Amino acid sequence: MKYYLVSGEASGDMHGANLLSELKKMDSNLELRGWGGDKMEAQGMKLVKHYEELAFMGFAEVVMNLKTILGNLKRCKEDILKFKPDAVILIDYPGFNLRIAEFAKKAGIKVFYYVSPQVWAWKQNRVKKIKKYIDHLFVILPFEKPFYDKWEYHVDFVGNPLLDEIAKFKKEYEVQDFRKENNLDERPIIALLPGSRTQEINTKLPLMLSVIESFPKYQFVIAGAPAQQASIYEEIIDGNKNVSLIFGKTYPLLLNSHSGLITSGTATLETALFQVPQVVCYIANPISYAIAKRLVKIKFISLVNLIMDKEIVRELIQKELVTDNLIKELKLISEGEKRTEMKDNYLQLIEKLGGDGASAKTAEHIFTYMR
Repeated sequence: MKYYLVSGEASGDMHGANLLSELKKMDSNLELRGWGGDKMEAQGMKLVKHYEELAFMGFAEVVMNLKTILGNLKRCKEDILKFKPDAVILIDYPGFNLRIAEFAKKAGIKVFYYVSPQVWAWKQNRVKKIKKYIDHLFVILPFEKPFYDKWEYHVDFVGNPLLDEIAKFKKEYEVQDFRKENNLDERPIIALLPGSRTQEINTKLPLMLSVIESFPKYQFVIAGAPAQQASIYEEIIDGNKNVSLIFGKTYPLLLNSHSGLITSGTATLETALFQVPQVVCYIANPISYAIAKRLVKIKFISLVNLIMDKEIVRELIQKELVTDNLIKELKLISEGEKRTEMKDNYLQLIEKLGGDGASAKTAEHIFTYMR
């Protein structure tokens, strides 16, 4: 079989790589080509374009980079036709991938979609397009299947792939002295995950670092994004001795952390699965946020709260994301009742996620549907 995959973000690269690993167990002669990242490439996919060249956040940023985005769409379509795949597998990244789905379906190519677009949050009308152009959709959040049922569209709930990713990490991770390896002292660690894009880091990291003087009994460790240069972080850190920067060790960091300040997105769910109490941080371009606020129809911004359908973790959004609020919320989860309550809720969250084997289940579905 020949598969063409498209992923536009780091999380999609991870999910795509795990899916490819499972697909190869069923068909050792796979031909793989597509857009993604280093992890998908390591699984044998011929990488056409890296996701780092594709990521534009927010409405305003998309408008400013529209020419580039349209050029990428054109190149992707041409490459799909040239490769002539048996199917395309699209992973999240809906603004781009829903257009590719329509193109591929009209070209007579079977379309699989892994990780649902967030149509339950906004633009619910897009479900009509999904029903028309996507042959099979594999969803990873428990509330998504009931949502699509209301639209009379069958989807496969496969569980959340992060459960597998973290279980795999814990199984393979050797018991090491994380602190000694990374020149850390014995104080509890507060993890800082400011995001993977330069735009996010420049906006959120200075705010996260502004709390340091209020927590002298803790040390702060930044999870550096793989594709970023250390200089971006070092300029913001500005020689602060109570801050460490570590690349390529986000999971070991979370495993050893006491609490965290976490950028909204997949990282909030990962942090919860590691049982690390957290404060969720979100700030966007004011124009993009104003547009989103009018369009998005959800109560929460973090996956943790959305899945539990109640506030488990505190979300500091836009004007709320200031030093005083960060200090207040971080103190609340450092010890005492709030910390215990959050960890108890995390256990309930894990139960809701549907068990392990998401990548294997998705691969099995694809293999079956391709017969």
